[in-house]
Amino acid sequence: MPPRQLSDESLDLVFRGARTHRKWIARPVEDETIRAVYDLMRLGPTSANCGPARLLFIRSEQAKERLRPCLSPGNIEQTMNAPVTAIIAYDRRFYEFLPRLYRQADARSWFAEDERGAEMTAFRNSSLQGAYFIVAARSLGLDCGPMSGFDNAKVDAEFFPDTWIKSNFLCNLGYGDASELEPRNDRLTFDEACTVL
Repeated sequence: MPPRQLSDESLDLVFRGARTHRKWIARPVEDETIRAVYDLMRLGPTSANCGPARLLFIRSEQAKERLRPCLSPGNIEQTMNAPVTAIIAYDRRFYEFLPRLYRQADARSWFAEDERGAEMTAFRNSSLQGAYFIVAARSLGLDCGPMSGFDNAKVDAEFFPDTWIKSNFLCNLGYGDASELEPRNDRLTFDEACTVL
């Protein structure tokens, strides 16, 4: 039996034909679609199944206005016009869920007394989960505009005050206006970026 793999059409949808969008058509992203994206994203692997990512979906005009002062000037228009902006964040106390999420060992003890290790694990794995989020969204026909052009401290103060949650990056979500895309920028070749030993 040949190995299972995605069709060329699916690979085009998720990778080869997918682009970072900055302009959006006026089509809402429904709650069911947002839930479906998360239900796919959460299945991606993380260290000890820790799943530290926490997502806050900014959709209302009031919430967008709260986000506006946190954005770099070049990211304001694309974010205000996106149907949804996801704040991909991470819970620095993710380990409190480990007794349920990772039953093979006492994984909570690995992090509960190691604040630096917990922070690094949460950031690294929420970054992984953010990538899964983008792949999941594209798989369901959405377009994405991930970005780091914002003030993390302002976002955290505005949306996660007095919590253990910190922002990682933002991702605009919706249906992109393909007519506004510029030619794709180059990528490093295999030989430039990879080594096989």
